[in-house]
Amino acid sequence: MGRKLNGLSQRYVAALRQHLKQGPQANPPCGTAQALGRRAMALGLETLDLARFHEQALITLVLPGYSASTRDRMIRRAGKFFAEAITPIEKTHRTAKEANAHLNQMIQALNQRSVDLAASNRRLKREILQRKSVEDSLRKSEQHYGELLKQSRHMQEQLRRLSRQLLSAQEEERKNISRELHDVIAQTLTGINVRLAALKKEAATNTKGLDRNITRTQRMVEHSVNIVHQFARELRPAVLDDLGLVPALHSFMKNFTTRTGVRASLTTFTMKIEELDASKRTVLFRVAQEALTNVARHARASRVDVSIQKLPDCICMKIKDDGKSFNVERALHANGGKRLGLLGMRERLEMIGGNFSVESTPGRGTTVQAQIPLGKTRAGRAEKSLTEFSRVKP
Repeated sequence: MGRKLNGLSQRYVAALRQHLKQGPQANPPCGTAQALGRRAMALGLETLDLARFHEQALITLVLPGYSASTRDRMIRRAGKFFAEAITPIEKTHRTAKEANAHLNQMIQALNQRSVDLAASNRRLKREILQRKSVEDSLRKSEQHYGELLKQSRHMQEQLRRLSRQLLSAQEEERKNISRELHDVIAQTLTGINVRLAALKKEAATNTKGLDRNITRTQRMVEHSVNIVHQFARELRPAVLDDLGLVPALHSFMKNFTTRTGVRASLTTFTMKIEELDASKRTVLFRVAQEALTNVARHARASRVDVSIQKLPDCICMKIKDDGKSFNVERALHANGGKRLGLLGMRERLEMIGGNFSVESTPGRGTTVQAQIPLGKTRAGRAEKSLTEFSRVKP
């Protein structure tokens, strides 16, 4: 029985396909459709069974690949075929009219489903277009911010380069001033002092008032010479170039204790310090100078210890005081001299490939740490023209 039903279903689909191919001008499908209806009756099928065959045939033949208007026309022509197919059944079956009404409902439902599917397809297309538009906007925005980030980094690098050039020029200027103070001004004052001494001897037999004035003038000149020498040492100590880093630090820290009353000690653990090139020794001296200046200005400390030791791949210097602490991050991002001092120390070390860090803890004071790598400086970080620079004000 099942094989017969499958055969009838296939014959129905084939006959309906043939009818639909003939188009709107096709002859009425009386003979073929009614023959199928009589065959269905012979197999004991009801109108609803034949309607199921018709529905399956419509799904197979009408739905795929046609527009809504084309499907509507094909469904109407198929309805005429079905009406002829069920004619034999309508003549003998009481429920033919009810089945016909149900078939109309099914056809209407099918039409409605087709309309809903078309609407869903349109909505889906709109959503796809909207998503593509959003993706394009996000892509453009990402590219825009990427360009802004690149420009920002470029400007930051330019600012860093200009800052280093400024610091290098400043240090070169200080060296020239120091040389002038030593070689010109100090010699001139010394010459004046010698001439005044000669004048004193010549006037010894004349009057005491002249002798007293000359003595007073000599003292003033001597005091001026001392000030000039001190000023020159603060600008750039000659001992740093002549004797090395450790003697320069000893001299500076001795004067620091005399001026501020803060006890200062220096401990060194290695002889490798003086093997560093001039730019690295200068950086260590300037970092220590700036750190001690900050201690005197802000820390209210009674003691500060400076230690230098050799680590496996670098020279490490620590400056630790017992004064009050401060917020390191806030100081780095604040305005004013403290910010410039910290940034100046960090910038010096970064120029020669070193590392800079600050730790400040309430009750434990502040520790400044500077690490300078042994060997050659990284390329591009310490050009010959940038041998040394400073942010420390004398």
